[in-house]
Amino acid sequence: MIRNSVAIILLFVTTTFYSQDVVGKWKNIDDETGKSKGVVEIYKKSGKIYGKVISILVPGREDALCQNCQGEDADKPILGLTIIKGLVKDGKEYNSGEILDPTNGKLYRCLIELKEKDKLKVRGYIGFALFGRTQYWYRVK
Repeated sequence: MIRNSVAIILLFVTTTFYSQDVVGKWKNIDDETGKSKGVVEIYKKSGKIYGKVISILVPGREDALCQNCQGEDADKPILGLTIIKGLVKDGKEYNSGEILDPTNGKLYRCLIELKEKDKLKVRGYIGFALFGRTQYWYRVK
């Protein structure tokens, strides 16, 4: 009986801990229209956080290319494109990396923070975090 109780408690703690992580699939919401544009999978690689577009939800944009992107991302399909690059955990947030806006091809400094279990604050900015744009993404279940 005690063994079963311990196993259940460990499973609960593990599940709770995992669900408090930014890793997973997130539906991004356009801050101007309020409509979902796609799904981004956030993952860890070499101790840093990255995110790539795994689904485009805007009709007619499924095969869109990152036409205004520079460097290695130039003219690549948006589907499969890594748009969050190299974030590092700093307290409750992840920062010190970049986010790519495939609409205009610009790279911004980025910070993300889990606001609720299924709500992620994503902020792209230039220079200081005060000068930027915030979106809220929602976990895909």
